[in-house]
Amino acid sequence: MTSSRQMSSDIAMIDGLESIAARYDAILSDVWGVLIDGQRHFPRAADALRHFRAQGGFVVLITNASRPDDEVRRQLLAMGLPQDCFDDLVSAGELTLQEITVRDGQSCYQLGPARDNGLFDAANQRGASVQRVGWRQADYIVCTGLVDERSETPEDYDDLLAKMASRGLEMLCANPDVLVAIGDEMVYCAGALAQRYERLGGRVTMFGKPHAPIYAAAFERLARLKGAPVNSGRVLTIGDGAATDLAGAGRAGLDCLFITDGVHAEELVRPDGTIDPEGLARLMECVGARPYALAREVFW
Repeated sequence: MTSSRQMSSDIAMIDGLESIAARYDAILSDVWGVLIDGQRHFPRAADALRHFRAQGGFVVLITNASRPDDEVRRQLLAMGLPQDCFDDLVSAGELTLQEITVRDGQSCYQLGPARDNGLFDAANQRGASVQRVGWRQADYIVCTGLVDERSETPEDYDDLLAKMASRGLEMLCANPDVLVAIGDEMVYCAGALAQRYERLGGRVTMFGKPHAPIYAAAFERLARLKGAPVNSGRVLTIGDGAATDLAGAGRAGLDCLFITDGVHAEELVRPDGTIDPEGLARLMECVGARPYALAREVFW
């Protein structure tokens, strides 16, 4: 029987996106950890996507950011990410916004920082009547993250989460990420709170990777760009998160170029810069998916 370690050691480390680009008509690329670190963009990654588009390929960014598409786009451009390295983007926040809009007239409790207020402003701008109230009066919860991710931990919320779960409140999780890198700092995201809420018996609806709706939305964007449905066998996903990008690609039946110098760098990259096959095997086994290829970072 072939071991997980042997299987992981068989996955190629590519020489650059150019070496596999001809296999694909479109790329669905992660953002944080692949194109930006939350403070700046990665020029070589942007250049690689620009080259792919110049050869006739389409690029749609798929991100677990908890903000609407327009807000995410403005944030990326402000970090210097060139507009010409992607065609479109779809965020978990946009899908959450659509669900909030559908629940017109219901009241919600916002669990997250004030900087995510744009989600509710956008819902009101789209004609929905969204009333934010305390958790005791709410019909449901919208979780966009910890209020202060730099000073708090998910454990700090256990008492509140238990009380909300006892009321049977559904939580809409606008960002399934558990951890994300901002510069050199790792911070907790909404997914960490959603996981704890589920363990306490709470009901959670997730928006974003690895769940199917964000891939369906991305394929709708690709079809509009191409003017016809896109063959999933010719779509490459790029990402650095095992539980989100790799697992999501596996569930969707898509090839994944897995970036090893992202959120899992400590688990995957040895001090000499080589990949630890046992670490990779553990990640693959944990999420039940295998990448098509590996790269330390995205470059052409």
